[in-house]
Amino acid sequence: MSPADGVMIAPVDDRWDASAGEGDALDQVLAASRLLGSDRSLANFGGGNTSAKGTATDHAGRDVRVMWVKGSGSDLATMERRHFTGLRLDEILPLIERHEMSDEEMVAYLARCQLDPTMPRCSIETLLHAFVPAEHVHHTHPDGINVLAGTRDGEALVRECFGDRAAWSPYIRPGFTLARQVGLAVRENPALEAVILAKHGLVVWGDTAQEAYRRTVAIVNEAIAFTNARVGGAARFGGPAGTPLSDDQAAELLADVLPALRGAVSSERAKVLVVDRAPAVVEFVSSRDAPELVGVGAPCPDHLVHTKRVPLWVPFDPARDDAAALAERIRELVPAYRDEYRAYVALHADADTVPADPDPRVVLIQNVGLVGVGTSPRAAALSRDLYHRAVEVIAGADAMGGFVSLTDAESFAIEYWPLELYKLSLAPPPGELQGTVALVTGGAGGIGRATMAAMAGMGACVVGLDLDADGAREAVAAYGDAGLGLACDVTSEDAVRDAYRQAVARFGGVDIVVSNAGVASSAPLQETTLDEWQRNYAVLGTGYFLVAREAFRTMIAQATGGSIVFVASKNAVVAGRNAAAYSSAKAAELHLARCLAEEGGPHGIRVNTVNPDAVLQGSRIWGSSWRRERADAYGIEPDQLEEHYRKRTTLGVNILPDDIAQAVVHFASPARSGKSTGNMLNVDGGVPAAYAR
Repeated sequence: MSPADGVMIAPVDDRWDASAGEGDALDQVLAASRLLGSDRSLANFGGGNTSAKGTATDHAGRDVRVMWVKGSGSDLATMERRHFTGLRLDEILPLIERHEMSDEEMVAYLARCQLDPTMPRCSIETLLHAFVPAEHVHHTHPDGINVLAGTRDGEALVRECFGDRAAWSPYIRPGFTLARQVGLAVRENPALEAVILAKHGLVVWGDTAQEAYRRTVAIVNEAIAFTNARVGGAARFGGPAGTPLSDDQAAELLADVLPALRGAVSSERAKVLVVDRAPAVVEFVSSRDAPELVGVGAPCPDHLVHTKRVPLWVPFDPARDDAAALAERIRELVPAYRDEYRAYVALHADADTVPADPDPRVVLIQNVGLVGVGTSPRAAALSRDLYHRAVEVIAGADAMGGFVSLTDAESFAIEYWPLELYKLSLAPPPGELQGTVALVTGGAGGIGRATMAAMAGMGACVVGLDLDADGAREAVAAYGDAGLGLACDVTSEDAVRDAYRQAVARFGGVDIVVSNAGVASSAPLQETTLDEWQRNYAVLGTGYFLVAREAFRTMIAQATGGSIVFVASKNAVVAGRNAAAYSSAKAAELHLARCLAEEGGPHGIRVNTVNPDAVLQGSRIWGSSWRRERADAYGIEPDQLEEHYRKRTTLGVNILPDDIAQAVVHFASPARSGKSTGNMLNVDGGVPAAYAR
């Protein structure tokens, strides 16, 4: 948020209601967890942890004292009972008498305390929950608290705000030592209401989940009120330094710049981009102090694995720079960012360190906005969302006396911490096309749908174009934020250009283009009308040219290569009776692909062709007059076509949309055909006349 009416940080709402927390201890902590997670200013995605102590029956039928704690890798907002780990509390509590315990020892010990070995590995901060002598313990990373925890004079400010009701814990990485320090502090001072962890977050507790939840909200709002009373109304980030671009100006600029940015941040694997111009973001990137503040570091350890230690800052003065200058600056700054990241890793790494992808996860363009970077829209949005939290913390901490963060060594110790990396390892492995963007014309038809389904299943984002806007949107609906359905007439230069602009605005660029839009007509030459002739060439010739031309423009700007696949036809290589317009247009399409393969080669752009034959299932073309016309050409009834086509193939098969989709995937995937261009692949069941000669 931006400041208004003297507010530097917005207060949080108490969302508890009478129905929350009914049932056993696990039901209660589950309800509280979801409420905490529903407000990202209280709990980051995947961050924070909650616990409840109670009684359960073990495998031998004995009633034992148990602590239920959030399992590693889960998110508070979407927790279910199965995401908590139950541990025998009486086996854990004696550990507080120890003075040290390594992470490896801690993990192994806690695994033996689980009620059931099939439960998820428990939270990194399980011992903290155990050592605090309360039935319910909540640990979160609220913006309002992290303002104080991330301020240069944080300890003094916390004392001024809370007096003796809150303890201050100097920064230490989570684990046994921090857990013991917090546990002893609470045990030694029964009047404490909270512990504030420097550069980290908040710990509260209560006899019930409701009490712990409401204490979290109350403590956070007390800190926010303290901050607002002290600096409310002050200019955030030192005030504005320039005039940010309007939405229309930003859209125009980013249409030309995002492909260059996307290519630059895809050095090791393909990435997608998510643009954000929320008011607080635009306020920040247009401010006087932003260039300095962005280099301080992350305001919370939980951010690091998703945002890296610092974002990439890209200076941009709208009065002096244009899109070309900005794109060139990005191409220079991203490699420099990678070099600095690799140097940071090398300085702190040991022999076992496996360096992470060095590309930035958050890009801030001065006077424009924020770009989240990730291998999926979800990952990119997570980086963006976490930086939203950073913006709010930085605003308050900067105004309260100076924003501070973890040192480089502390940051590395979190980013490459095996216990943190374990959480990331729980994610599904990336798909073969993870992070790529595939644009498919004719997306509402059978082949288009099958092609998008195959690519989406391999991790690609898909953009479906079709004359039928509703059909295009319906075809990608199942892919959520990884799908985009658009109306597009491929014969219209403006429509094709606009479709690419929308794809770039949504995902940052395009890697794979499947030209599949189709039309067909059948008639003896003397009965072929000029309209029919021109319609075939408009869609199958001009349309494929326009789609490919925009693909080249986008892919060359990305500088990461790409793949264009034309879906042509067996008729491109075999003369078709009563189909001169269709067959010759398909032949032109095939040769266009060969020409483009020559032009695209120096840019790493591969262009190949798939030649289907008689794909009747799900086809809109075959649902038109084309079916009757082709049946008439063969002297059979329309409902006999499937059998006719099957019998004429060498393999005795019918061709289905999925068959074509798999052939397209072959050419689309660099892993499968990265050194193939100018080729064609017949998927026709074997039609001898179409055999390559």
